[in-house]
Formats: sequence, C-alpha cells, structure tokens
Amino acid sequence: MRILVVNDDGIMAPGICRLAEMAREFGDVWVVAPDSQCSAMSQRITVHGDLKITRVSFPVADVSAYSVSGTPADCVKVALMYILPGKPDVVFSGINSGYNAGIDLLYSGTVGAAMEALTQGIPAIAFSCQHEGNYEVVDAYLSSITKELLAQKLPANEIWNVNFPCCTLQELRGILRDRKPAQTQFYLDYYEKKELPDGSIALHEAGSPVTEGKEGTDIGAVLSNYISIGTVRNAILPA
Repeated sequence: MRILVVNDDGIMAPGICRLAEMAREFGDVWVVAPDSQCSAMSQRITVHGDLKITRVSFPVADVSAYSVSGTPADCVKVALMYILPGKPDVVFSGINSGYNAGIDLLYSGTVGAAMEALTQGIPAIAFSCQHEGNYEVVDAYLSSITKELLAQKLPANEIWNVNFPCCTLQELRGILRDRKPAQTQFYLDYYEKKELPDGSIALHEAGSPVTEGKEGTDIGAVLSNYISIGTVRNAILPA
C-alpha cells in the first residue's frame, strides 16, 4: 500500500511519529504535515500567499517526510499534486493531541485533512487521543484497530474516526464500535476577558472539557475508558 500520513499538530508532534511508525507495517509511508500547530483549522485551505514545502529529517526510518507552511487540508492537496509518486491507497490523519469527538469534529484540522482525502476519492482514518501524553492504550491497540478498519469498506462519503481514552492499559474497559458523534462539544468554549489600556478588550479562548457523555456516543465512550470507533459522513459527497 501507499500511505499518506498527515496531522494538524505539526510535522514533529509525537502523535504523527507514532502513526507513521505503525503505518510502516502496512506499506510505503509518506508524511506531509504542517510546519507549525494548526489545530481547529477544519478543512481550511490557503488561497492567498505561497506554500513552502521542505523535505525534513524525520525520526522514523524509511519514511519520506515534508513540511508545508499551510493547513492540514493544504498538506493533502500538496502531497497528491507535487510530492507522492502516485495516488495513495489511504490517508491516516493524527494522532491528534486531544479528542476529536462530538461537535468538535466540525473544527478539527485532523478530521479536515481526512475529509480532504475523501474529496480526492481516497479512504481516510482520523486518530485522536488525550492531551496528557499517556500512550499505553494507543501503543497496544493502534495497529490492530488499523488492520481491522482497513479490511472494511466504507461508503465513499464517510471516514473512520478513532478516539483513544485517557486511561492506562489496565483501566481500559474495551472497544466500542459504531459510536455516534455526541451532540455537544467536548471542550466547552469560554473566553477569559482582559481589558487593555487603550480601552479595547482581549479575549483568550479557554475551553473546559465535559465530564460525562451519553451512552452510544463517542464522548460517552472515551469518558468511560473505552476506545471509540465511529464514522463521520460528508454531507456533500455522494455515498
């Protein structure tokens, strides 16, 4: 297989290194990722200014890696048009630092890159985990879950969305499939307000996570220490 690995946390984020390492089990791997943090970019693309593409030294052997001065969706477009020797068989996006679940899926650059792959007719899987840096569950299950999902064919307008819970391997309760996006944000938005000397106001985004989720949803799964597997549908593309 030819595999494109992208993310929204940046080319040297720990998550993308783990994902690229795992992807080597399944074929030839190409990493094309933003040169800086690009969370919450959704499927935004760059329409003004230039995109700089740089080949980089990557900490995973036998992987060709390039940084792009653009968004996650830009990375998919650039990879297909100018970097890869041919169309990839699949796009892996992530592993994102922070859950991509519920309404937050609408903002996610990780999901945005996967959706960009769909617009090019390429299957995609988005992977996410907690912020805290505990990769026990990821390391134990990433490969087997990927193998499982690659063996299943989705409609042409859907991606896989996988979230690993914030727990140790011992605390993991299992895997829940067919999870639906919760009808709420995981990170509830609010803004810290600061009055500036000139009379204007500065607002700093400071979302706080929810502490419970409904049964059957992605948020409910991860908060109960389950791996959540579900799909996200693109409403524009035909099935």
